[in-house]
Amino acid sequence: MATWSPFPHSGLFNFTLESLKRSWSDLHRNDAEPYPQHPLVELAWVHFHNGDFSKARTLGLDAAAAGELGGMTVANKATCVYACYLEKGEQARLDLFMDVAQRAGSHAAQAPQNQNAWFLQAYALGRYSQAISVAKALAQGLGSKVKDSLERTLQLCPHHVEARIALGAFHAEVIDKVGALIGGMTYGARMDLGLQLLSEALQQNPRSAAGLVEYANALVMLNGESSHEQATQLYERAAQCVPIDATELLYCELAKTELAAH
Repeated sequence: MATWSPFPHSGLFNFTLESLKRSWSDLHRNDAEPYPQHPLVELAWVHFHNGDFSKARTLGLDAAAAGELGGMTVANKATCVYACYLEKGEQARLDLFMDVAQRAGSHAAQAPQNQNAWFLQAYALGRYSQAISVAKALAQGLGSKVKDSLERTLQLCPHHVEARIALGAFHAEVIDKVGALIGGMTYGARMDLGLQLLSEALQQNPRSAAGLVEYANALVMLNGESSHEQATQLYERAAQCVPIDATELLYCELAKTELAAH
């Protein structure tokens, strides 16, 4: 594996095994991941929440290789976060997303009741699609796979905030790229449903920086200039969130970037 760029705020978060357990419900409010029973997976999550995504991936894959499938979830999530926010090489980013999509697909096949196997497959394919252009990804048939996997996630876990956010964003992006008519007929994309899903996600977790940013993005895609004020308010709320861990900090920084652009 190529050397990964370090988290730029090393030392800011200092979770331990003890504090991980105490904070677990808050840390995983958005993905409903159960607390790990394997010590190697526990340690991988400590590294993940502190921002050492490379170590989290390595330990997670080691645990998975030893038969503990829970390690696959932390390895895949660490890879996705790293690829989204820290990897600078375009091809390397694409390769990482496809690695996750393949591993998560295998995970879902082995553990079809695991909501985060389905979610991470969809998330990785969705980010890959954005990177190569949503229109091109739709032409390759990736759109239906993303939508189906997100819907499966929510069937298994209706309170999965991240899946609700991602599915809402999917509806908005498809309509933005191919229009409401084709998007609706071909992919079942609907503006009202997309915004409803994003609104519901924020009701489930009002301080989700990810939910606030994606809701703002969707409003801009669907309503253009008329939503500028509302979108700006959402970006401001996201930028003011107090991050609970390294991943949330990266999303808060993204919100500040979006706010500056608006």
